[in-house]
Amino acid sequence: MTPAAAEATTPSTARSALRAIRRAGPMLLSGGTVLALVVLASLFVPLLVEIDPLGIDVAQKLLPPSAEHWLGTDEFGREVLDRLIIGAHISLRVAFAATLLTAVLGIALGALSGQYRLADSIIGRFSDALLVFPGFVLAIMILAALGPSELNVVLAVVVLYVPRVIRTVRASIIEFRSADFVQAARAVGVGDMRLLVVHILPKSFGPVMVQLTFGFAWAILVEAGLSFLGLGPPPPSPSWGNMISAAREFIRTAPWIMIAPGVMITITVLSLNLIGDGLRDLVDPRLQGKVGP
Repeated sequence: MTPAAAEATTPSTARSALRAIRRAGPMLLSGGTVLALVVLASLFVPLLVEIDPLGIDVAQKLLPPSAEHWLGTDEFGREVLDRLIIGAHISLRVAFAATLLTAVLGIALGALSGQYRLADSIIGRFSDALLVFPGFVLAIMILAALGPSELNVVLAVVVLYVPRVIRTVRASIIEFRSADFVQAARAVGVGDMRLLVVHILPKSFGPVMVQLTFGFAWAILVEAGLSFLGLGPPPPSPSWGNMISAAREFIRTAPWIMIAPGVMITITVLSLNLIGDGLRDLVDPRLQGKVGP
């Protein structure tokens, strides 16, 4: 490329990047702001205000939202707001741990699958076998076999979502494996593993981050669904899912017990989807406007 062509290309690339950031900005900003508020509230409110999610006061049961009880009380007189904040700890902790473990396993297995044919034949069949099962049904089977606990919910989410990350990384590896910069590195004697880790794998981080963002939202939904069925973290520890489950019989007389955790699940998952969609527009502007994993 001539110097003149390079000068013409650089501003064009910069303008394209700025347009992509401006286009994805509102989604990233709104989603990131909401998610940050949820995370900060779950982390710092218990440090600033004394809350007791397990404190029972039968005389105060089923009180509607008021200045004294902002989100009302449940059937045992426990503050719904206190339980909602502590429930965020469990839901976000499970989702974060599952997403982190999914990222480690998915990137490692996806990289091997994309680089080596033998590994691809083994890992690919494993991923296909997991994707055959309906996701939530498989999660129920795993929890029924292992028992309800936070750790087992994390393992169930990882088993369900890691094949998607493997496929994303594998596709990126295969795409860049024949690129000119890879062939040039191979020509000067760069080994396969160094080539994979240093030159190819970093190129797949964009699509992987998008996939993991949607995976985080999906993990929150799975944890809530399993907790609703009694397969998540056992009571009396509050989680958004088991709060909704316990409130079913009071949906007519005290709907605020169910509405509060339902709204929190919706807001958190929506914010993560906005972040993921904004990141995806930055990675590939052709996908603008499509939301979901």
